[in-house]
Amino acid sequence: MASAGISDEESFSESESDVNDESDNSTGNSEDETDSEFKVKEPCKYYNRGRCQDGEGCLYLHVCKYALKGNCRYGSKCKLNHPRGGRATSGETAGATGRSTSSDPKLTDGRYYQWQFDDGQGQGWQDVDNDHVIEAQYSLPHTKGIKIYNTPYGAVSIDFNRMKVYGKSLTVRRLDDGNTVWIWYCTLRRKWKKFGEKDSKGNPSPVKSSEIEQKFKSNPTSSYTFSIGAETFEIKFRDMRQVGQKKKRKVARRPMYRQQQAAARVSQAFQNLSTGTKPKWQFEGDSGAWHDFKHRQRGTSTECSVTSEDIERKYQQNAQGDMIFKVKGHSYQLDFGAMIQTNHKTKRSRKIRRVLV
Repeated sequence: MASAGISDEESFSESESDVNDESDNSTGNSEDETDSEFKVKEPCKYYNRGRCQDGEGCLYLHVCKYALKGNCRYGSKCKLNHPRGGRATSGETAGATGRSTSSDPKLTDGRYYQWQFDDGQGQGWQDVDNDHVIEAQYSLPHTKGIKIYNTPYGAVSIDFNRMKVYGKSLTVRRLDDGNTVWIWYCTLRRKWKKFGEKDSKGNPSPVKSSEIEQKFKSNPTSSYTFSIGAETFEIKFRDMRQVGQKKKRKVARRPMYRQQQAAARVSQAFQNLSTGTKPKWQFEGDSGAWHDFKHRQRGTSTECSVTSEDIERKYQQNAQGDMIFKVKGHSYQLDFGAMIQTNHKTKRSRKIRRVLV
């Protein structure tokens, strides 16, 4: 697999003090599926510079190259054409609508999502085998990026917020089947909370994630306003910030993780990559060292009710969920979304991580 060697240390996690330069507006737009085999499935560089003399006869896509990657900062105000649901045809003129319709084709080859690289050497976009590991990390609001190993390009670091690759002549994109449920999060007491969840007192949220998403899709450069009591809050999509009268909080938009369907075709460039060993789960000790989760027999000083394999099975079922386990009779909760374990009695938390070696 392209991602052998991933660890949570190498997932670029966010803290409360982190600042994002750009918002995560990735929607996984795809390339064109045209009727002619002679059409080239790449954006026209002259069109993106402002003019293409070939017009409708151009063999390249007349579409905003940033919209294809899902990170056009201008959104619906962009002067260039945005593909309809990720679809674009060669020679389309600027100003065409970017709204998706129910008749649009799926953007992937049938899978829920596809992560791809393009090295600019004429081979086009290449699928990454076992990309569910990238997707699982991308679905977590606290991860800014991930570093993957054993690719044809060596180690590759992906910035999720900008949908860019660090330090290499590579571009990255995430294709989508059009059915992804996007979840919105906000930082609260140094943890990411979903919009729509009840608070600690059981009070319902004043705004749902789906409402924010609907507003975002209608205009990614606008904002969403809501009120709690007498205070008004504004979620600014460009800045990915929630602004109130007293505080500013970070917000994030990430997909709800879905276990990938049965494997479809795998690109030639990546099909021989290995996955390495099975994932290993670890917790951080008092000294900062990392320790494996291992099942210990009853009566030992370090008795533990779960193994790394138990945790991995639960994680595969729901990469944003949690699970309960016991150590020496004390109950703990593993929070996959926050990547922490918390003692139910003392409320003390420790970091956890998922490592592929």
